[in-house]
Amino acid sequence: MTAEPNKDASALHWVPEDLSDRVAYGFVKALRFVADRFFAQRYGHRAVVLETVAAVPGMVGGLLQHLKALRHIRDDQGWIRELLEEADNERMHLMTFVQIAKPTLAERWVILLTQAVFYNVYFWLYLFAPKTAHRVVGYFEEEAVASYTHFLAQIDSGIQADVPAPPIAIDYWNLSANATLRDVVLAVREDEAGHRDRNHSFADDLKRRQQPAGKIASDGAGG
Repeated sequence: MTAEPNKDASALHWVPEDLSDRVAYGFVKALRFVADRFFAQRYGHRAVVLETVAAVPGMVGGLLQHLKALRHIRDDQGWIRELLEEADNERMHLMTFVQIAKPTLAERWVILLTQAVFYNVYFWLYLFAPKTAHRVVGYFEEEAVASYTHFLAQIDSGIQADVPAPPIAIDYWNLSANATLRDVVLAVREDEAGHRDRNHSFADDLKRRQQPAGKIASDGAGG
């Protein structure tokens, strides 16, 4: 995996290297197209719906890694806790933006349907192709970082009011008492960038494990 050089770390993009990566990237771009058509520039409402989806992969991955560790009677190398913490972090993003955006009834129905479909799709994807599943999340988080960057631009230009941060966000991120929406979006974007990097790293780790032992050994000797 290689990252496109960019001075802004929040805009990093991992270039697809194989068919699995390209499938993951295409899938995420298709989701982005649908989100753009449905939400347009309403980034607060977009965040409410997408964070319900973003909280699914960590929980699914944590569950399946837990079961795998039990089956193989081995240590999980910290994957379970990290994936579950990722899911909980995404849930807190949702709880925050629900208070800011106030989702409509139609958006609540979209949440129900989207989560039902995505959970089942992602479960089977992770079960049979965990590397691709983590790459999907990595690309999904790239899009999340881009969306929150656009959200910040709206706030800075005055299109979106920089309202006070809700108490739940102030407590969770230890923000100042007079923090605003802009501070919240910056904190959330930093979280998403971290999830992006970790899931691409998980995918790379799984890719290395799938390589023949001889190739891994020769690469190590060459280093």
